[in-house]
Amino acid sequence: MHTTSLQKQQLGALLGPLFMIFILLALSLDIAWAKAPGGTVLPPPEPPFKGKIGQTYKDSKPDKIPVIKAPAGAPNILVVLIDDVGYGAWGTFGGQIPTPNLDKLAQGGLRYTQFHTTALCSPTRAALLTGRNHHSAGTGTITETGTAYPGYTGQIPKSTAMISEILRQNGYSTAFFGKNHNVPDWETSVSGPYDRWPGLQGFDHFYGFIGGEANQWAPALYRDHQPVEMQVPKGKEGRYTLNDSLADEAIKYIFQQKSVTPDRPFFIYYAPGATHAPHHVPKDWLDKFKGQFDQGWDKYREDAYQRQLKLGVIPPDTKLTPRPREIPAYDSLTPGQKQVAARLMEAFAAYTAQTDYEVGRVLDAVDQVGQLNNTLVFWIIGDNGASMEGQLYGSFNEMAALGGVQEDPAFILQHLDEIGGPNAYNHYPVGWAWAMNTPFQWGKQIASHLGGVRNPMVITWPDRIKDRGGLRPQFHHVIDIAPTILEAAKLPIPGEVNGVKQKPMEGVSMLYSFDQPSAESARREQYFEMFGNRALYKDGWIAAARHGRLPWTTGTYDFDKDKWELYDLTHDFSEADDLAAKHPDRLKKLQDEFWVQAKKFQVLPLDDRLAERTDPRLRPSLIEGRTQFTYYPGSIRIPESSAPPTKNTSHSITAHIEVPQGGADGVLVAEGGVVGGFSLYIKDGRPVYEYNYFTQARRKVTGSEVLSPGPAAIRMEFRYDGGGIGKGATTTLFVNDKKVGEGRIEVTNWGRFSADETFDVGEDTGSPVSADYASPNRFTGILKKVEIDIKPASVNTADQEKIKSMAVRSRLVVE
Repeated sequence: MHTTSLQKQQLGALLGPLFMIFILLALSLDIAWAKAPGGTVLPPPEPPFKGKIGQTYKDSKPDKIPVIKAPAGAPNILVVLIDDVGYGAWGTFGGQIPTPNLDKLAQGGLRYTQFHTTALCSPTRAALLTGRNHHSAGTGTITETGTAYPGYTGQIPKSTAMISEILRQNGYSTAFFGKNHNVPDWETSVSGPYDRWPGLQGFDHFYGFIGGEANQWAPALYRDHQPVEMQVPKGKEGRYTLNDSLADEAIKYIFQQKSVTPDRPFFIYYAPGATHAPHHVPKDWLDKFKGQFDQGWDKYREDAYQRQLKLGVIPPDTKLTPRPREIPAYDSLTPGQKQVAARLMEAFAAYTAQTDYEVGRVLDAVDQVGQLNNTLVFWIIGDNGASMEGQLYGSFNEMAALGGVQEDPAFILQHLDEIGGPNAYNHYPVGWAWAMNTPFQWGKQIASHLGGVRNPMVITWPDRIKDRGGLRPQFHHVIDIAPTILEAAKLPIPGEVNGVKQKPMEGVSMLYSFDQPSAESARREQYFEMFGNRALYKDGWIAAARHGRLPWTTGTYDFDKDKWELYDLTHDFSEADDLAAKHPDRLKKLQDEFWVQAKKFQVLPLDDRLAERTDPRLRPSLIEGRTQFTYYPGSIRIPESSAPPTKNTSHSITAHIEVPQGGADGVLVAEGGVVGGFSLYIKDGRPVYEYNYFTQARRKVTGSEVLSPGPAAIRMEFRYDGGGIGKGATTTLFVNDKKVGEGRIEVTNWGRFSADETFDVGEDTGSPVSADYASPNRFTGILKKVEIDIKPASVNTADQEKIKSMAVRSRLVVE
């Protein structure tokens, strides 16, 4: 059969549209794939129904409801993030503190010697979980000092979805255990909103605390959105802390998850809050380190440096940087100061050893369920360098030091045996923090220098990593963790999550380094900035400018007077030789590049202000402008920032109760805990008001009469002396308007009572304000309501500025 020219034209006319239809169909299928599970849009669109629908089920055919599954071979992911640790603390990287579980992990995996964080808590955690720089994720500082500038809001935007949400929508089970310091301060109450709590950021389960630090003996815990008390197993009273509880919860989760869904991979974010102050640890751990740090921080640093050289975690030509003049030599301390400093370091070492042990238990559980070989583990030793916020000679109660209250060395010596226990809130001296950052300069908060940002990391994945015990010198940053996880799981980076277009991930995958020990770093440049301390790394060189204020001081400084330094990190691992004078042109290029990156990643405006950034008008507040408050039964765990502002002003507290036949005892209202606070309670039938001033002084007023059965109004009048902040007050107790007691408080707390205790009605959660009772000491009568009336304070301008400045200091320790 012959085809004519006309027939060919007709056939072409017919096939042309068919071909276009085919192309469009193919494109639509490709688009559908892109939006399917594992594609670029999360969640994917509802799948089309592939069955048949008739008039009844008899002439219909059902489809199968799909279950999202992770890609074949996708590993479990375990990210362990330790708090406030420097490069030279853990034994695996040359520290004196033995860490056998990290040693074991490192022997089966890789040690990264040039891994970096942001120099502060909340920012590092935001960067880790989002894969974006901390300013890009709105977390240029801790949430308590955020401002309305885009890079500093303290609110992680929905355009930077967390790795947990991406994995959850791609078939992973997800869980979070430990510290969450990425919820804005004004969103931490029962009123929420919960958008930035773990449950709405991709975590199926959460067990831990919200904020910068926690009392390890009496933590303010949440399970998902609900406050819970830590359950101490019978027989472990006095030797069971949050470290134990977090490991127990994680182990229980691993067992349950693998029992129900053995083929579904998990993502576990395990961030214990250790070893952030307070350095709480059971006595049996503490006793193991007695006398081991009597040599002091100068000698410790020299010894750690030699161990690091021997282990190969620093290059052979690395220099040990000298002690800054701002930090005292250990030999300059008095015998009493040395005794205190040594004991404080023993507590930190014991806390560290306990933490290593508890993480080891979690790893053992992964092994027990047969999943260790297919689990990608990131064990990051520190969200920043070691903390220099413990003051020059250390603290028994860190909140006192942060509140500007000088602790008498005789007082600390008198309570030496309580360090590490439930009555202390101890933190070691600055000198020990400097030693824990061996061989680098400076520490936490100082993002300009490696002591603040270089943290050890170990990665293992036995099914994938074959270079067991290897070292990896590639320059990487915490934003590189999320892209590494996605590449390991064979998942793309989504462009849209939950209807929100995503900012590009700024991290790069580290997966290439698993097989290539000498590969060139995929990360060629990275900026650093925190409180004006700033640096720019590029191709082996780093320009650095430390900006004035020391972590244990306050003040603002002139940015134009900052001195820039220049280091060749390829040949100078520890930043020992400043080459700024030799290479001014190179320094200038890096300085110029810093401003380019600062603009690109929302670092601007640079802001070293402290006092001004505590202005409540810069952030939302649940209490701004209020002077009258009414609380009903069950009102507990109210964050101090959202509680009535009773400090530096007169006020009254009235509890409306009903006393049953036989009497009633317990707490009516309390704020704070063992570190400081107040409590209005009934003991032996008499009303009592107690004020705890940083554990150093306690003042009580006790009612003269036992309460009679029936209704009663218990009122405490707090008449503030005025004339400044932190002044004294006269307190008077009334029962049904009858005066039953009066007393004096010579000095009061002008700032925050604590970093983690709360305001409670009808009980005292957390640690007890008073030594007269054990928490929670719930009221056994009927509590109808508590009313608090604040009398406006008369505070002069100078005192207002001091309140603002010192309030910042009281918050900086909680990152």
